[in-house]
Amino acid sequence: MNNFFNLYRHGFIRAAVAIPEVRVADPAFNASRTMELAREAAAQKAVVILFPELGISAYSNEDLFHQQALLESVENQVGWLLHESATLDSMLIVGAPVMVDSLLYNCAMVLHRGHILGVVPKSYLPNYREFYEARQFRPAATATRETITYCGHEGVPFGTDLLFRVKNIPHFTLALEICEDLWVPVPPSSFAALAGATVIANLSASNITIGKAEYRHALASNQSAKCLSAYLYSAAGPGESTTDMAWDGHALIYENGQLLAESARFGLEPAITITDIDLGRLAQERLRQNTFSENARNLKSLTEDFRTVECEIRLTEGTLPLKREYPRFPYVPADEQSRDKRCYEAYNIQVHGLIKRLVSSGMESIIVGISGGLDSTQALMVAVKAVDLLGWSRERIRAYTMPGFATSSRTKENAWRLIRALGVKGEELDIRESCQRMLENIGHPVTCGENLFDVTYENVQAGERTSHLFRLANLHRGLVLGTGDLSELALGWCTYGVGDHMSHYNVNASVPKTLIQYLLRWQASPERVDEETCSVILDILNTEISPELVPGDGQDNQPAQRTEDFIGPYELQDFNIYYTTRFGYRPSKVAFLAYTAWHDKSKGAWPDIPEEKRNEYSITQIKQWLEVFANRFFRGSQFKRSVMPNGPKVGSGGSLSPRGDWRAPSDSEATPWLDDITKIPDSYPGSGLTIDLILSHDEI
Repeated sequence: MNNFFNLYRHGFIRAAVAIPEVRVADPAFNASRTMELAREAAAQKAVVILFPELGISAYSNEDLFHQQALLESVENQVGWLLHESATLDSMLIVGAPVMVDSLLYNCAMVLHRGHILGVVPKSYLPNYREFYEARQFRPAATATRETITYCGHEGVPFGTDLLFRVKNIPHFTLALEICEDLWVPVPPSSFAALAGATVIANLSASNITIGKAEYRHALASNQSAKCLSAYLYSAAGPGESTTDMAWDGHALIYENGQLLAESARFGLEPAITITDIDLGRLAQERLRQNTFSENARNLKSLTEDFRTVECEIRLTEGTLPLKREYPRFPYVPADEQSRDKRCYEAYNIQVHGLIKRLVSSGMESIIVGISGGLDSTQALMVAVKAVDLLGWSRERIRAYTMPGFATSSRTKENAWRLIRALGVKGEELDIRESCQRMLENIGHPVTCGENLFDVTYENVQAGERTSHLFRLANLHRGLVLGTGDLSELALGWCTYGVGDHMSHYNVNASVPKTLIQYLLRWQASPERVDEETCSVILDILNTEISPELVPGDGQDNQPAQRTEDFIGPYELQDFNIYYTTRFGYRPSKVAFLAYTAWHDKSKGAWPDIPEEKRNEYSITQIKQWLEVFANRFFRGSQFKRSVMPNGPKVGSGGSLSPRGDWRAPSDSEATPWLDDITKIPDSYPGSGLTIDLILSHDEI
C-alpha cells in the first residue's frame, strides 16, 4: 500500500451497514437483494458489509422457521451468495437460521470470497412482550459442536468464541453479536473486545417503538466507548411482516462512543450507510488506557479460549480519499449549540481553577499584564468573573499595560479600553527605558545604532515585562496571572523563565489559540458583557496576532512581525497539536487527515467564520508547517513545558503539563517524526504544485 492518499495506508477501513428490502419467507428474493447491496458497497471499497438479523429468511417468519422447505431454501441461497460474492474483496456478514443437531439457531455468518469463515449463534433470545424467539430457536449455550457442515462446506467454525482477524490490515479483528445480545448487562462483545476484537458487528431485527431509536444509540455508543472499539449496527427495514410490529431500518456506525454515520429511518427503499473507521485510533486508545488491559487480565479465564479465524482482503491500490469528514477545528465544534456548551465549560473550568488558587494562596490581588491581544484579554475576563464570584472588588485586579519598542497604538488603546470597560485597576508601565538600559549594560549592538533586532533584543522586552509583574506581585501581595495558551506552549512560542513563560498560575495553559478566539466571541454578547466590553473584544479579535517586539515602518496597525509567518497558521498547528498529543498519530497520518479537512474550503461544516476568512491548505503547505511543528514540539521546546506553571486542564485533548497529560524528556530528538514527514508527498497527484516557505526556528 504505497499511495499516500489512500485511506488503507493510514490505518482506516471502510465499513458499510446495509438495509435491504426483504420478503417474508422468500430466501431467493432476499439473497438477490442482499447481493445487490453487497456489490454496491464493494464498489465503494468497503471491506466489511453488515446486513440485518435473519436477513436471508426475514426475521418475522414466526413458526415458519420450523418448516423444512424454508430452512433448505435458506441454505441453498446462502450457497448462491457464496458463489456470487466469490469475486468480491469484501467480507459479508449475513443472518440466517441454521439447524445443528436438530436444534435451530439464529446465526450470523461471515462470507468471504466463496468461503464461510465462521458462524456465530445468538446468545440471548428475547422471550418477553412481543418477542418469543425461544419458541423457535435455541440459545448459543446449548450448542455442543465447534464446527459444522453447511452449504457443503465442512469444518466451518461455529460458536460465540470466534474472532475474525484480517492479517493484512493492522488492528482489524472482527467479532459478532446479534440484537438482544447487546441489551443484556454484559454483552458477548465485551469479552470479545477484551480478547482482541476492535470491530463489533451487530445483526439486528429490532422492531421500532416510540423512543427505541434513542435507546439503540445509547447502547451502541456506550458499548463502543467501553470496549474502545467500532460498533456496527443494522436493524431490519422494509418488507418485514407488520402483523403486530413495525420496522424502521436503522443503521448505525460508532467509533469509541462517537457516532460516525447513521441511516435515515422508515425508508421504503434499500439503503447503504458507509463510513471510514480509524483502527489506528482504537489501537492508540487501548495503548493509553491501562485499565482496559487490566480488565482483560482480570477476566483472562473468560477470554483465553477465543478462536481466531484469519483471512486476507485484497485492498484497493492508488488514491482512495476518506469519505469521513474531519473537523478543521478539533477544539471548536462547528455546531453553534455544541460550541456554546464547549465555551461555557471551558470558561467555567478556568474561572473555578483560579478561584481555588486565590483562596488557597491567600493572595489579596491579581497581577496581570494586558497587551491588547487575545490571550491577555481572555485571562482578564476570567479574572473578572472569579473576583465577582468571590465577592471581591474588581479593583483587586491590577492590570498593567507595558508598552515596548514596537507596541502599536491600536493594541495599547484596546488594552486601556478593556481595562476601563471592566472596571479593574489599570496602570501603564513604559518598559522602553529599562530595556534600553539593560541592552546597554550587556553591550547589545542596537545601542550603537545598529538595527539588530535579534532574539536578545526581543527577549529583553519580554523578560522586563515579567520581571515587573513579579515585583508588583510582591509589592501588592498579588498573584501573577499567566496568559500564554496551549498553542504557544506546544510550539515553544514563549520566552523561557523570566518571560511570558512564567507566572504564578496560568488559566490559559491548556486552551489552544483557536478556542481562545471562540471563548472571546462567546463572551462578546449582550447577555454576558456591556456594549463597550463587547466592542473592544471584537476589535481585539480582528487584530493581527503579533508579539510586537520589533519596530515596524511606522504604520501602527501593520506590525512588523506576524506570528503566523514564523510558526504557521494557528488553525493548522492546532490541528497538528490535537492529533499528535491526543492520539499519538505519526506525522504522515496527521498530514493525511489535515489534507482531508483543509484542502477544500467549500466542503464540510465550518464554525462561525465569514466566507472571506476561510482558508484552504495544499499538501505542500501542510507538510512544511508540520515540519515546523515537529521540530519545535519534539526537539526545541519541551524544556519549557517541563517547568510550566500550574493551570487547570480544560479539554480531553489539551494539556501539556508534566503533572498531567504530557510527560516527555527535555532533551529528546525529533528524528522519527522528521523521518516520517519525508514520506509525505510534496503535492497532490497531478497538481504539480509546490510552495517554498521561508521558515524561522528562532526562539522567541
